[in-house]
Amino acid sequence: MRFNTKTATLMVLIALVALSPLLFPSSFYYRVGALVFVNAIAVTGIVILIGYAGQISLGHAGFAGIGAYACALAPVHLGLSPALSILLGAAVSAALAYLVGRPILRLKGYYLGVATLGFGILVSMVLNNERALTGGPDGMAVPELGLRAVLKGMGLDLSNGEFWYFFCGICMILGAWLALNLHDSPTGRALRALHGSEVAASTVGIDVSRMKLKAFVISAVYASVSGSLLALQNKFITPDVAGFMHSIEMVTMAVLGGVGSVLGAIFGTALLTVLPQVLTVFAEYEQMVLGLVMVLVMIFLPQGLLPSLLRKLRRNRE
Repeated sequence: MRFNTKTATLMVLIALVALSPLLFPSSFYYRVGALVFVNAIAVTGIVILIGYAGQISLGHAGFAGIGAYACALAPVHLGLSPALSILLGAAVSAALAYLVGRPILRLKGYYLGVATLGFGILVSMVLNNERALTGGPDGMAVPELGLRAVLKGMGLDLSNGEFWYFFCGICMILGAWLALNLHDSPTGRALRALHGSEVAASTVGIDVSRMKLKAFVISAVYASVSGSLLALQNKFITPDVAGFMHSIEMVTMAVLGGVGSVLGAIFGTALLTVLPQVLTVFAEYEQMVLGLVMVLVMIFLPQGLLPSLLRKLRRNRE
């Protein structure tokens, strides 16, 4: 990835965050936009794991759950501010990803997918069953971000959808910038080498196990931050955030848009987050139409929606 491409990607994302509100017919869409950005943060981590390193995970929602419940539990039991709880959730997720990743990343293919799926299910079961601590399936309230006084002095309101839209948008841009810089770094080149062939990567001196573990830990931190922001924005959280379907949504968003591209994955995230809002006019046929769109994209644009469209545009110009 060249510097020009990286700059163009960031400029597109900045323009998206800054100009999209001009098209919003109501304040409700600020909430939808914030949800797009929150999902995009987690999906950017999936790009690092799958798109860069070539490793599959079907349980990454477990890390999102850890980040979400860190913001709910740490202020109550540890006296931390919710803002610092984001860092705590990221640290716990990173440590857990390191411990879990060491044994399971020795697996390959669908064995790895099943192992990560088991981890996600385990986290979801703990959150559902520990009622005294997490509230069980009913969930629990999440304290406010803890910056009300500061933000009020700046004319901002935490309950305002506009604040969360721009706050989450800035976090998404920062996450994308870090992922793009990683792509061009020696670590990113090593990750992409083992994506192509682990055997070839090991023959040129790359520590394959360490690189896979590093990608897994980084992507876990992205998922944790995403879960924390979702919890703080909604001020309420349930174990669904760590559920199996949330993990599948993350992977689907990345693959649909183009798992090898940060911008493509974010594009897929926006599509799958916004499309259900548009398809409400189809009532009971909503899920069927959504599934049909996904199937058609996978058949005719197998490398992802955005990369395939850009490739066709280049061919037409030539």
